[in-house]
Amino acid sequence: MHQQIAALTDEYRRASERLSVVVDSLSGKRWAARPIPSQWSVAENVAHLNLTSEAMLPGLRAAVEQAVASGEPGPERYRCDPVGWVFVRLVGPLPRIGGRRRGRVRTARAFVPGRALSRDKVLARFHDLQHEKLALLKQADGQPIQRFKVASPFVNRVRYNGYATFLILVRHQHRHLQQAEEAAKMLKGR
Repeated sequence: MHQQIAALTDEYRRASERLSVVVDSLSGKRWAARPIPSQWSVAENVAHLNLTSEAMLPGLRAAVEQAVASGEPGPERYRCDPVGWVFVRLVGPLPRIGGRRRGRVRTARAFVPGRALSRDKVLARFHDLQHEKLALLKQADGQPIQRFKVASPFVNRVRYNGYATFLILVRHQHRHLQQAEEAAKMLKGR
């Protein structure tokens, strides 16, 4: 397996492990509880990740299929295109200054989850989507995925390459898993 694809695979697996640790630390009631009114619950963070993956996967599937069908060899080194590079940096975990997380991004209405979220259904969907991303990564191994674009479901007319899309998704997961961990930690004190 290409070193960069293997590293991405590890990041997706690490995200799943982070989620398991958070979920195992919560009672069923705390799963959907907001620690403060302005902060999402663990359930909302995970449901948001599901909505994001569901929106991005069709374009990512198409990019991988096009890369495989091209018959071209994969690169020695995968690279993000300039737009993808910017988005990879923007969607990751937020920096901490003075012990507090800084920066917020308003979520588009279509990606704001509802409040009635079944723990079993949300988690099952998360794991199904993770398995699909891992299968796509395996299929993308050795393919020129950086040559094929994926349209952003968040920003009109923005497109980034397939490699950047994999990175954007996993960095976004780690951002919301960080938020879920913080929510769980705040709720434990109650």
